[in-house]
Amino acid sequence: MTPHVGARPLGGAARGWWADGIQGGVYVVAAIGLAFFLADGGLQTFATIDYVYAVGRAFGIVAAVFMLAQVLLISRAPFIERGLGHDGAAALHSRTGKAAILMMVTHAGIISVMSAYYADVSLFTQTADFFTGRWFLTMAQLALGVFAIIFVTSLVMVRSRWRYENWHAVHLLTYFGIALAIPHQFLEGSTFRDGGAAWWFWISLYVIAWGSLLMFRVAAPLARFARHDVRVSGVEALPDGSTSITMSGRGLGAFGALPGQFLLWRFLDRDRWRNAHPFSLSSAPTARSWRITVKPSGDDTAALATLAVGTRVMVEGPFGIFTEASRTRRGMVLIASGIGITPIRAMLEQADSGHGPVDVIVRAHSAARAPLLAEVEALAHANGAALHVVLGARGEGWSSRDQPETLIGLVPDVADRDVYICGPGPWADAVEHEARAAGVGRDSIHRETFAWSGEQR
Repeated sequence: MTPHVGARPLGGAARGWWADGIQGGVYVVAAIGLAFFLADGGLQTFATIDYVYAVGRAFGIVAAVFMLAQVLLISRAPFIERGLGHDGAAALHSRTGKAAILMMVTHAGIISVMSAYYADVSLFTQTADFFTGRWFLTMAQLALGVFAIIFVTSLVMVRSRWRYENWHAVHLLTYFGIALAIPHQFLEGSTFRDGGAAWWFWISLYVIAWGSLLMFRVAAPLARFARHDVRVSGVEALPDGSTSITMSGRGLGAFGALPGQFLLWRFLDRDRWRNAHPFSLSSAPTARSWRITVKPSGDDTAALATLAVGTRVMVEGPFGIFTEASRTRRGMVLIASGIGITPIRAMLEQADSGHGPVDVIVRAHSAARAPLLAEVEALAHANGAALHVVLGARGEGWSSRDQPETLIGLVPDVADRDVYICGPGPWADAVEHEARAAGVGRDSIHRETFAWSGEQR
């Protein structure tokens, strides 16, 4: 039976509890790790109490928990996705990752200085001994170097200049770095070396984290690839320059995809098989077919217009909590800019104004450059949704210099609605700021942003 990795998002209140539990769980696990360390006599070094050395070891323990959290958060496990969503998991992954690397550097620095002190040698000699001595300490030093590279390439000033594919390739080293650090933890750390409950505690953490990674990023996609036989069934060039790609397969309903979610698509031809791209569904999914719509924003996305019908597709997902399942109010406002219309259009297809008022706001430079606008107009008319099209060059805030609008002006009761926002980051920030100023609650604002200039959802 194919593993089912898609998970229906939780409702607003339940998702809040779930997300808090996931984030809080990281700190609880770290506290348990420290408790085992103290119970094993962690404050004692060479038959004396050494608080400095103990603090260095404590930093290493917390760093190890945070690094395992990195693996789990990026494993795309359903129990992570349904609470945090893909964007939320990625944000927590980034925060804990930077903290983990800083703690690991602190751990290595304190241990090196104190080891040199006890051995009565220079810090340089002690560091060289770590590299040329026992093999697992050499691996730990190499792991530290790997994490330093990852930390530097995570900085905004570096990341903004890189193509997504290059940045992603470097960050795959995270798994390699963690693997390099594992032996020294179990062979050098007395808390783990002596066996017992602490040993089983850490083994369980590694099994859960790495097991989730292998299950949901390797085994499940391969099993689904074999079972569902997803292939490109149509490629249509649209007047605004974007391209709609239709895919068909067997039993696609088993994925559990919902309008508003995105999936990772890997088109398996000679030129594209290496890269997986996140694109939202641009129409409501069925048991037989899916559709995405792609706006060219780089070489890779532009080349998708040349996809051949029949090309096999490996699919991961669905991801994200940008769905009606996240609603907290009866009414909703769907707001999109540019290619951000894709998940909005899919949600509008199944929106029912009988369950609460629905307004759609489309922001575009011109009608000719607005993807899927004719479809959105037809769906809004058919489903009783109010459609507002705001055209022109962007002015201050999210609106148009030629057609200035406000959320309250377009939707007077916006404070009583759920607001769904999809578009480029700075523009989405401006929409969210105005929504919050208009009285929309934080839990009633739902966003999908384009986190990378070369990627779109």
